[in-house]
Amino acid sequence: MKYLITGGAGFIGSFLTEKLLSKGHHVTVLDDMSTGTYNNINLFKMHENFILKLGSILDDKLVRELVSKCDEVYHLAAVVGVKHVMENPVETIRINTLGTENILHSCSQYGKKVMIASTSEVYGKAMKIKKDNKGLREEDDSLFGATKIRRWSYATSKALDEFLSLAYFQEKNLPVIIVRFFNTVGPRQLGEYGMVIPIFVSKALLGDPLPIFGDGNQRRSFTYVGDVIEGIIKLMVTKDAEGQVINIGNPDEITINDLAKLVIKKTNSKSKIEYISYEKAYGSGFEDMSRRKPDITKIKNLINFKPTLNIEDIIEEIVKYMKSN
Repeated sequence: MKYLITGGAGFIGSFLTEKLLSKGHHVTVLDDMSTGTYNNINLFKMHENFILKLGSILDDKLVRELVSKCDEVYHLAAVVGVKHVMENPVETIRINTLGTENILHSCSQYGKKVMIASTSEVYGKAMKIKKDNKGLREEDDSLFGATKIRRWSYATSKALDEFLSLAYFQEKNLPVIIVRFFNTVGPRQLGEYGMVIPIFVSKALLGDPLPIFGDGNQRRSFTYVGDVIEGIIKLMVTKDAEGQVINIGNPDEITINDLAKLVIKKTNSKSKIEYISYEKAYGSGFEDMSRRKPDITKIKNLINFKPTLNIEDIIEEIVKYMKSN
């Protein structure tokens, strides 16, 4: 098969590229390297079946050309990281909406199956109004904050991506799968864009204070990148997944306070914890969610998905990677 992966030099994209190449497929990566890195693709950049195209998903001519030459598309390119979103709201909205529209239009024009990467951010503050503890289901209502809160521009733009994707499926018969990624972590992930685990691990290894924004009681669920890659590859060959919105994640939760303590323990660090207000960290226009737990019933039923690594295993993998690099 010939695959096009947008954002393939990013964290998740590079693992997907590596896996598809190992299966004997041809992979073309489209990336503008705004958040992707050449380090991510060093392992396979000389592979005979690998092509890197430097460019933007906003370039509709380039997108059409690349889509026309592939069999299927994984659309992962997006603005990533809370910090980056807060500092670049215009870029966030343009890339997430206009870029995805370019991908969908070209895939429809050439009849190419496409996976659209969405996010748990689409749920917004939905955990606040849930009446049970089963986690966020794909059919749950979204609850966003006011438009003056910049944090919600990312969530809203990704929700629009989902609406547009489903519209192409229903009106144009485009085979599209929408996957809502919850916190995906592992080696190669950078802390520069606000990703909490690589920030904690790098600080702990240096003996620096671990920064916690807010009171640290917010709960998060973390999924190993290898599990996510296996899941989305299986979804792409599952007919019943077409036209569906599907969570991928790990329902196990941990508070950010406990996460920081666990990282300190796993690194044998003498680091302390430093609490920082949201306003100091991100400026005005930020709002956080207390919980973000996925319900993974649908993906279990579709492909028998089950996370294999717990949070302790994941941290050990990341510590090992950072020490060796």
